[in-house]
Amino acid sequence: MKSQEIKPTRAKDQKLVSNVELSLFEALIPVVILVALLAFNVSVFKDDALAGSNQFILLMGGVVAAIVGYFNKVGYEQMLEEVAKNVKSTTGALLILLMVGALAGTWLISGVIPAMIYYGLQILNPSIFLAACVVICALVSIATGSSWTTSATIGIALIGIGNALGIAAGMTAGAVISGAYFGDKLSPLSDTTNLASAMAGSDLFDHIKYMSITTVPTITVTLIVFVIIGLTQSTSGVADTSILLNDIRGIFNINGWLFLVPLAVIALIIKRTPPLLALIIGTILGGGFAIIFQPDVVLSIANSDTMSFQSAYTGVMNAITVPTAVATENSTLEGLFSAAGKGMSGMLGTIWLIICAMVFGGVMEAIGALSRISSALLGLAKSVFGLFASTVASCLALNVTASDQYLAIVVPGKMFKNAFDKKGLDPVNLSRTLEDSGTVTSVLVPWNTCGAYQSGVLGVSVVDYFAFAVFNWLSPFMTLIFAGFSIKIKQLMVSEA
Repeated sequence: MKSQEIKPTRAKDQKLVSNVELSLFEALIPVVILVALLAFNVSVFKDDALAGSNQFILLMGGVVAAIVGYFNKVGYEQMLEEVAKNVKSTTGALLILLMVGALAGTWLISGVIPAMIYYGLQILNPSIFLAACVVICALVSIATGSSWTTSATIGIALIGIGNALGIAAGMTAGAVISGAYFGDKLSPLSDTTNLASAMAGSDLFDHIKYMSITTVPTITVTLIVFVIIGLTQSTSGVADTSILLNDIRGIFNINGWLFLVPLAVIALIIKRTPPLLALIIGTILGGGFAIIFQPDVVLSIANSDTMSFQSAYTGVMNAITVPTAVATENSTLEGLFSAAGKGMSGMLGTIWLIICAMVFGGVMEAIGALSRISSALLGLAKSVFGLFASTVASCLALNVTASDQYLAIVVPGKMFKNAFDKKGLDPVNLSRTLEDSGTVTSVLVPWNTCGAYQSGVLGVSVVDYFAFAVFNWLSPFMTLIFAGFSIKIKQLMVSEA
């Protein structure tokens, strides 16, 4: 067999659709109109904009791009072909998203997610309360894949405990948000993590692994900051979590054996098992453990009184496919369980968003707009650092103008993908930058859907928690530091016989 030599991909190897008749002004028309429409749409629908209206606006952006293409002699069939190629390229990501919902459902009813919460709550101690908040929220967010769910459940409880200890609500909220967004970034269950990976064209687990290079140092600095703050704060009272702990134990059989499920998935990931297969195995294991350790929960979801093959099958399949509710009188746990147990159907909104984004991106690519914009960006960003800085700035700008973290990932992801390719940079560089600057900073903008949501749920204004959301405002600086010193900037490689 002939040996293979690995060489960096050259710019000329990249196949970009160019259109010499298209000016930069014309190429930017769909982008400007899209951002304006999205900003208006979010101002009207607020958080509900994610329910479908934003997706339709993306399609309208594609229509505007198609009109620009029509006047520049680009045929309808050519545009449709590029859209089809774009959608096809996300097939793996869409399947992974479905399995993420399935896995979350079985991990809830098996007790895996409740066990993480249960043991996490027990590390609370007044002297390290703020740092413990970061750790607990990180664990819950990794388990659920949702920073919003974490804040709306455990976050609210921690705010109450912090108030009882005499700790400023802004400090506690900053710690909660820091931990929640850390977990959201690194969880394979997170929609933004899957979205960033899909937009950049990187493998999900490669994206998570590469993102940890900047995320781990950032969370380490964050923990150090909160440990120092905690040691300088005087606290009073006791962190009483007994009610939550008792309610969790009243519903689930909590034991260490449950952690075999996530450990098995981690082992599969380390062994480079395809992500889809790892998630399927994790889902099946979760369903099996649910039947073994949580038979009462399975029966309640199946609406049955006796355990049989049919009732067990019904309970597990319901958890995999549709929203499931674990009965509890504790409002905090009820919110957490209902958010975690959405099944495959709970991921359809994100899948819808990706497909609509691919339509917009496909038309933009077909008319030569992405190539034109990429060329202009490369002209401005003479260096690799300049490209990273431009991406960060675009993500921040969209979080401020479009007021939505998903759009701060989708639009820059489509615009900068070709630019990163032409620089010979692996897609994980882009996907990491999108998350380091798009996902986490959304919560720092008061009128952004994330900022408005977190502020409303936690009862703390963005102004009060901004300085203490250390992880969130430090993340974009960290990614720029790594880019500036060329630390772990992965080159795009191809095999040549």
